[in-house]
Amino acid sequence: MSDAVVPHRPEPSAVPARGGVGWVRRALDSDIFYSFRRSKLTMAAGIVTILFFLLAIFAPFLSVQNPFDPAQLQLMNSRISPLWTADGQSPFLLGTDEQGRDVCSAILYGLRVSLLVGVLGVVLAGALGITLGLIAGYVGGAVDGLIMRIADVQLTFPAILIALLVNGVAKSVFGNKLDAMSTLVVLVVAIGLSFWVQYARTVRGSVMVEKNRDYVAAAQLIGLPAPIIMLRHVLPNTMGPILVIATINLALAIITEATLSFLGVGLPDTMPSLGTLIRIGNNYLFAGEWWIVAFPGFALAGLILSINLLGDWLRDALNPKLR
Repeated sequence: MSDAVVPHRPEPSAVPARGGVGWVRRALDSDIFYSFRRSKLTMAAGIVTILFFLLAIFAPFLSVQNPFDPAQLQLMNSRISPLWTADGQSPFLLGTDEQGRDVCSAILYGLRVSLLVGVLGVVLAGALGITLGLIAGYVGGAVDGLIMRIADVQLTFPAILIALLVNGVAKSVFGNKLDAMSTLVVLVVAIGLSFWVQYARTVRGSVMVEKNRDYVAAAQLIGLPAPIIMLRHVLPNTMGPILVIATINLALAIITEATLSFLGVGLPDTMPSLGTLIRIGNNYLFAGEWWIVAFPGFALAGLILSINLLGDWLRDALNPKLR
């Protein structure tokens, strides 16, 4: 018998795929997703983080009342203990606060506010820091020196002090004209101005390395303008550190908002975040109504812990020295 040549069958991952299926397949076969699957702690943190976001998005459908609507609140239902206790009443699973708000519903809506302020603050800080970092690293010279000296001065102050300063200036200028939504915007601006330095310094360092590469010289040779080179060619090569900073800063932004609200300079009681709920419940802690402060505190701690665990994993996964 003559030896028959059996044609080689390519592996499924080697077969080129098209469209969205190919993008999903490449993501599932990537080293980052493999690192994610290997860590059970990271997978648990990812599930918890997604669960918090889903609870915040679907809060109107999951809550028994709208805690922001005074018409749905009854003082007769104030300070009811959780459902599993002897004095618990349905449908208040986690009890009620001093205004008759269902604590579970308040937590769901508070998650929406805290995550909204945190995400918008990170987006603003990232946009400002990335822009200034690109300009400082690519242009250099006096522009680089000016931007970095401003960043160095801001680094001497804690982020919470910068946020308090911006918040205080806004309230002194606008006074009683600030409603709930305007206060939310002020908080976002205050948080964004507090965390842009990390993005700027990281992007500047990456740009100073990348701008000496051959592909940047080739782009300059064919006459591409500097903004196109920075955004299309240089910026994508700095996205790894930016994603890590954004993930960690999301937790810091939420903590900053909660701290400001706890101090009474954040969102009003009519639009409570997790920090506002903790501040309100802290007044009744020694009176025996422990559930008013305990459950919002647990929710805030669980959210921050899960996001920080994801940030730590992403930092290690994107570090080529640890692969």
